[in-house]
Amino acid sequence: MGKIFILLGSILVAFGIIILLSEQGGFNIKWFSWFGKLPGDIIIERENFKFYFPLTSMILVSIVLSVLLKIIRKLL
Repeated sequence: MGKIFILLGSILVAFGIIILLSEQGGFNIKWFSWFGKLPGDIIIERENFKFYFPLTSMILVSIVLSVLLKIIRKLL
């Protein structure tokens, strides 16, 4: 179980680094620009206030991670 957590943690760290670099202009990841702008993501913008709740994006991430974990469990 510990090896699985290390693997998943490493994948999440790598994914986070890619996101940070793409936001700073280090990489230009066009295929990732749709994430966070899906129908169902809640964005409220006012003069001095911005609220962002990526509901649909997080549901999608949850489904993908659940499928990956099931595949990993089957393989191990």
